[in-house]
Amino acid sequence: MPWTVCIDSADDPRLADYTRLTDVSLRTHLEAEHGLFIAEGSKVISRAVAAGYPVRSVLLGRGRLADLPMLGLGSLDDVPVYVVPDEVAEGITGYRVHRGALASLGRKPLPAVPAVIGSARRIVVLEDLVDHGNVGAIFRCAAALGVDAVVLSPRCADPLYRRSVKVSMGAVFAIPYARMTDWYDGLSSLRKAGFRVLALTPDERATPISSALSDAGGADRVALLLGTEGDGLSSRWLREADEAVRIPMSPTARGAGVDSLNVVAAAAIACHLLAAGG
Repeated sequence: MPWTVCIDSADDPRLADYTRLTDVSLRTHLEAEHGLFIAEGSKVISRAVAAGYPVRSVLLGRGRLADLPMLGLGSLDDVPVYVVPDEVAEGITGYRVHRGALASLGRKPLPAVPAVIGSARRIVVLEDLVDHGNVGAIFRCAAALGVDAVVLSPRCADPLYRRSVKVSMGAVFAIPYARMTDWYDGLSSLRKAGFRVLALTPDERATPISSALSDAGGADRVALLLGTEGDGLSSRWLREADEAVRIPMSPTARGAGVDSLNVVAAAAIACHLLAAGG
């Protein structure tokens, strides 16, 4: 079993991995520099461990020692479990740790796009989504509904940032993903790999997504593009796509000025249709 270490001071250097988890700029720099990420909650931690991410340490509130067997650490006897009072955990992280446990894990090398899409038939491509919660929620939709892989544009938020991992409930560990190195010509590699590229947009002139997927045929490879919060897809990616598609809105809703869904709701509907082939 992992070994427990009781710590009473938030200044203890052994807790440096967990410093100020709500400070996005600090965490982005720290996690990139040290090749780590944070998972929160027993279910998410156990899923990360099962997916093969190496555990650096665990931070556990003193009253939650009973949760230790549920973390999936098994015979990892070299993993330190730092046990702290609840107020110390809050002082370190910057928020009250409701789910009882945090774990610091090492990142695995991110595969290149060709490796991730090699055998995939249905993929989702995210362009410049910057909200970590939205990215995590879309990963959960994609994994739950049977999408084969996710591809990120260079400026997309990190799927392994704590909030992404938390919102996804560990789905970021369940679906292959890769990050493009070139946004400008990023879609050309998908097309060369045989994907029909569909761009999701609220434009009423676009083809209904169910019709486009039915026309694509069940055997074809399809890549669905989802754009950034607010502005949607860039004009370049809209032009480069094979076809613009939409989720039809109620005429009544359109008359009231509601012409689209938020990106997570749209992703859920689109992923269901995408995986089902239309």
